[in-house]
Amino acid sequence: MTRINGFIGRRNFLHLAGIGSLGIGAIVGAGGMLWQDEPAVAQHKSHTDVVQRPQPVNPQAALNNLLAGNQRFVQGERLNPHQSKLRLQETAVAQYPFAAILGCADSRVPAEIVFDQGLGDLFVVRVAGNVASQEAIGSLEYATSVLGAQLILVLGHAKCGAVHAAVEGQLLPGRIGIFVEEIKPAVEIARNKTGNLEEGAIITNVQYQAQRLAESSTILKNLVKEGKLKIVGGRYDLLTGKVTMLS
Repeated sequence: MTRINGFIGRRNFLHLAGIGSLGIGAIVGAGGMLWQDEPAVAQHKSHTDVVQRPQPVNPQAALNNLLAGNQRFVQGERLNPHQSKLRLQETAVAQYPFAAILGCADSRVPAEIVFDQGLGDLFVVRVAGNVASQEAIGSLEYATSVLGAQLILVLGHAKCGAVHAAVEGQLLPGRIGIFVEEIKPAVEIARNKTGNLEEGAIITNVQYQAQRLAESSTILKNLVKEGKLKIVGGRYDLLTGKVTMLS
């Protein structure tokens, strides 16, 4: 499968998604704008405005880049890359994120800061409890198959309120309980393990949501099979700022 300026063609996308000819009309009608290549915008700009595509990376290189950025953050040596006015203008034309993050909506875990990245580097999906909802999965399918991100990191964190609510089994108002229900299967797995239940549930939830991504999406599954995508999990420590990878 080839990507052109970060985008794949319709035929390759449909093949990757496992969609036959009967589904083409529905896909194009509902989301045809996905194939309106962003670089086409550059035709209306001067040559100096055209974005230079970054060097391609592989999934492991993308992970190494993230972890190196986190180490800089922990050590107080942030480079604050890709945050200039020039970068702002470049990303107005097109985006080429090298990694995607499925993280919690917690205000204390901003991915771009935690991993010392800049504009256009990360495609970030945030929802309480870093839950792999249908909307989150669809967003990550777009980030990987269309924009070319080669890594998905499911990022949980210490003292997660969503996981705490799932462990306590409290009756919650409004729609809060919707995402909590998506965490409960991970809590039940954690109950069968030794150690602190809530901390264990945080780790198990990351692993559970990562597994959901890998198993429930044909697009992501095929990219992993082809060696073009890696799905991993990590835990963020609120006190130290360090991200620890989970097996």
